[in-house]
Amino acid sequence: MRVLIEEHAKRLKLSWIRENFHEVKAASNEEYLLKLFEREIQQREERKLNLLISQSSLPDISGRHFDWDGIHMNGDISKEDIIKGHFIERKENLILYGGVGVGKTLLASLTGWNAIRENQKKVRFYTVARLVNQLLEANDKGTLGKLYKQIESLDLLILDELGYVPLHKQGAELLFQVINLCYERRSVVVTTNLQFGQWNHVFGDPILTEAFIDRLIHYSHLIVFNRESFRHKESLMNR
Repeated sequence: MRVLIEEHAKRLKLSWIRENFHEVKAASNEEYLLKLFEREIQQREERKLNLLISQSSLPDISGRHFDWDGIHMNGDISKEDIIKGHFIERKENLILYGGVGVGKTLLASLTGWNAIRENQKKVRFYTVARLVNQLLEANDKGTLGKLYKQIESLDLLILDELGYVPLHKQGAELLFQVINLCYERRSVVVTTNLQFGQWNHVFGDPILTEAFIDRLIHYSHLIVFNRESFRHKESLMNR
């Protein structure tokens, strides 16, 4: 009997039930079945969550606290919209602007982690340089379409450090195609230390820069970090 139950559970892809059904205790058949189904669903949810986390490439921010002091937002978005991911449901974008070390990456990562853990959203974190390198490599190998499909499957794309490294023409064009894929379909969070007027230094082409900004800011919120670098502050304190 046990062998048959294991075989049937395997065919139905009930992995937790197949391995643990004999250990479940209950006062009635109905309670027994309910416990089996609850534990199977719980394990599937845990597996899905772990897969989303592993695929996200999000930085580990365990134990880090985000301080909202010196953060300025427009009136159309709130802290709760950002932390709870309401902007993702509305297919809106966030542009996090400020100097080096002020917490832009931390807030972007916190948003991504919450989107996965609270709402099981598909999230992917890239530095701009890393994504562009992957796009160029995929283009050379003829697998660009596969990479684009992965991006199209996302709910939230996080692009960190826009402006730190100037892009070559082909890389800039491929990155624009990514933004074009996301436009009105999925949310993008961008962190940058450059004002919009300086983005041409990154893309090297005024027309491409204008098109990139136009797609990005159409449904976006600007979050300005008007404060001192935490790393610089900690360095001064340690001294």
